[in-house]
Amino acid sequence: MASIGQIVEQTPGSEVLKRARQRAVLVPDCMVEAKRIANTVIAGWHGRRKRGIGENFWQFRPYADGESFARIDWRRSARDDHMYIRDREWEAAHTVWLWADMSPSMMYKSTFASVSKESRALVLMLALAEILARSGERIGCPGIMEPISARNAAERLATAIMHAPITEGLPDTRMIRGSSDIVLIGDFLDDADRVMERITPLARRGLRGHVVEVADPAEETFPYTGRTEFTDPETGEKLTSGRAETLRDDYQQAYLARRDSMSDQLRRMGWSFTHNRTDRLASEALVAVHMHLSGMPPAAIRSAG
Repeated sequence: MASIGQIVEQTPGSEVLKRARQRAVLVPDCMVEAKRIANTVIAGWHGRRKRGIGENFWQFRPYADGESFARIDWRRSARDDHMYIRDREWEAAHTVWLWADMSPSMMYKSTFASVSKESRALVLMLALAEILARSGERIGCPGIMEPISARNAAERLATAIMHAPITEGLPDTRMIRGSSDIVLIGDFLDDADRVMERITPLARRGLRGHVVEVADPAEETFPYTGRTEFTDPETGEKLTSGRAETLRDDYQQAYLARRDSMSDQLRRMGWSFTHNRTDRLASEALVAVHMHLSGMPPAAIRSAG
């Protein structure tokens, strides 16, 4: 999406092939990192567990009058004076659509960050795919991969991304049917109202949404001084400032106002919003998002953060 005050190399349309090759080189390393951080949080992930028909044990609970004696776990019941039912876990797979912004502004990486926004977005998407796949969910990516339920869903998603065409802006979601979750990961630097014009119809269709804003620290702090040339990576437009530091206060006010507006609008319509800077751990955002997907109450998520 359009960038605010970034100093980056422009990527014109004639370099689409080069851009695709760069992404193809980036994805394998992101998959390795995604698996690493997924493993750090997987122990706390339990999916959307509830009682129902399935093969996996879920919990013991006291026997209630009228239930079949065949469901009693006699070994557990022998430990005390009560009879217990052995419940199994409900195993209906849920569909979660994952999307990461791959537009030129996501390539930005300042000297204050160790990775680009694109790299962080890919790692978060693939790590979520890894965790969700392990818990039996169906994983899809709008316009890139139809939903699948497989242990190697993250690897298959990574392969699909490597061969996907270069696109910009929010994804085409017309193929999404029924009740699903969708996770949108990007920098969302367009005007907040323009972003919400694209997102609001998704909520009206019944999609449960989760937005993850990825930001470079320089985009928040605006550390520039002296004569500085800023280039919009999407349009190529340039702005030269003789004393960049004089723009800092107005810039930061506009930047944070955009985020606050989008966050407030998302939460009012029942969607979650998570912010992650590229100089912070990716696992912080991963934990927050999978807690939202698990239906944790907002207070618990804030406490965990």
